[in-house]
Amino acid sequence: MATITLKGNPISTSGNLPEVGSKAPDFKLVGADLQDVSLGNFKGKKKILNIVPSLDTSVCATSARKFNERAKEIPNCAVIIVSADLPFASERFRSNEGLAEIVTLSMMRSREFARDYGVLITSGPLAGICARAVVVLDKDDRVVHTELVSEIAREPNYEKVLAAVKG
Repeated sequence: MATITLKGNPISTSGNLPEVGSKAPDFKLVGADLQDVSLGNFKGKKKILNIVPSLDTSVCATSARKFNERAKEIPNCAVIIVSADLPFASERFRSNEGLAEIVTLSMMRSREFARDYGVLITSGPLAGICARAVVVLDKDDRVVHTELVSEIAREPNYEKVLAAVKG
């Protein structure tokens, strides 16, 4: 279990992020077409998992925009935004914002992803959705970088993420 804050107030998560060097847990999330999506859909690519509470918040939307912009710098890399948003809402956001470089996935059918990645918020007003975190995977799905953002209202460290995925 990890402790983060929401506007300075402590809240807890279900566990800890996967360890650097470990094999990333596979997942089953829901794509914009309502089909199940797993790590296998991105086989052979590096992956940035930008895990957010909801794209309907300013910080989450900003991180999606920034990762979309920077994704062009990273060949053979999938930038995946994971949230509790319904696929329709996240796809509408992606489309309306012109974010062609990212993939949005939903936890609509299960919170298993959030538990497996240790980011399920278990206390406070946001209980049941994800904490803000980034997990970078190499092309073989090994974890090369993680960041659990200590204050949910802050953005992740983009430069460290990009250095990890390029390295």
